[in-house]
Amino acid sequence: MALKAGDTAPDFELPACTGKQRHKFKLSDYRGKQNVVLAFYPLDWSPT
Repeated sequence: MALKAGDTAPDFELPACTGKQRHKFKLSDYRGKQNVVLAFYPLDWSPT
């Protein structure tokens, strides 16, 4: 599914860690409350 500039991102959920605390990050928890920036790093944290 391709998105265009200005499209609303589909909801998703990801595991997250803050220090030793583990939780889940869900995009819909922030929708309409604050801005969210997504950054993707291909091959980040993988052996090269």
